[in-house]
Amino acid sequence: MATAEITVMGAGIFGLTIAYACATRGAKVRVIDRTGVGAGCSGGVVGMLAPHAPENWNEIKAFQFDSLIMARAYWPEVERLSGLPTGYGQVGRLQPINTDRALELARERCDTADEVWQCKATWKVIDTPNDDWSPHSQTGLLIHDTLSARIHPRSACNALAGAIRALGGKIVIGDEAPQGCTVWATGLAGLQELSAEVGKQVGNGVKGQAAVLGLDARGMAQVAAGPVLIVPHDNGTVAVGSTSERDFVSADKTDDQLDDILMQAGEVLPVLRNAPVIERWAGLRPRAKSRAPMLGAYPGRDGQFIANGGFKIGFGMAPKVAQVMADLVLEGRDTIPDRFRVTANL
Repeated sequence: MATAEITVMGAGIFGLTIAYACATRGAKVRVIDRTGVGAGCSGGVVGMLAPHAPENWNEIKAFQFDSLIMARAYWPEVERLSGLPTGYGQVGRLQPINTDRALELARERCDTADEVWQCKATWKVIDTPNDDWSPHSQTGLLIHDTLSARIHPRSACNALAGAIRALGGKIVIGDEAPQGCTVWATGLAGLQELSAEVGKQVGNGVKGQAAVLGLDARGMAQVAAGPVLIVPHDNGTVAVGSTSERDFVSADKTDDQLDDILMQAGEVLPVLRNAPVIERWAGLRPRAKSRAPMLGAYPGRDGQFIANGGFKIGFGMAPKVAQVMADLVLEGRDTIPDRFRVTANL
């Protein structure tokens, strides 16, 4: 049997993980990106891999759960093959509980998590520890889940590129035409192109802003409090994000909305208040109309496929997205959830 030849357009998180999945199955893989590995929103700074709340279970939540469980073995294997760090760590997540109603919901979710997370992770209500890394909570209680993990987005993309090369694949930076079976994982540009082709909007870009602080909190849990996400990375920095902006003046420049997020982060975790800001980041994240990843055959293009719309959950979904896309592209086996299909956005 001839070796399958796959071109992946886009070296963001979906493109790289799909190329890697195909390469591990013996395909000859080429990844093409005009500007570089992780050059778009996949080169952000936050990297929180967090689950949806464990109630009203559906195919999207089940898919995400499977992907987060896969990540435990997936990212160490990428590191082994590439010899490069990904920043992956299953450090868990803390969330403050600020109202009696929120406490009631949190306790209900404990029992639900035990069931739907299959005892592979826990969701518990705990007392606030007396330490510098305990988020302020008006009830004195926190949610602690062990399913959440973190990744360093840029490091993970570079490690994936290294693993693809180690498996004999190629990473091409620049303008080069695709050949043969092609997966389009081109983010916002891809959503815009498809929108023009079908004559209606199938997705858009949502701006996010985040910052990197010079504070060493390696090994500590992530913190999520409303819009504020706090991720301690294993390189001795802490990432803080993020905004979700539909209306904006500049797509790639930060402004006072990020200043507001940083101020709120200092209220949640006072230890952050005096930490220096060493980087400010802004970018557009691709959001499909369905709000779920957009996966499947490219309308009207035989032998071509789409993987797009990662939005804020792309890194957490990526291992499972890559698996189902490799099934489809290499084996013709379609296991894509209905809400993830390209047709759900048309």
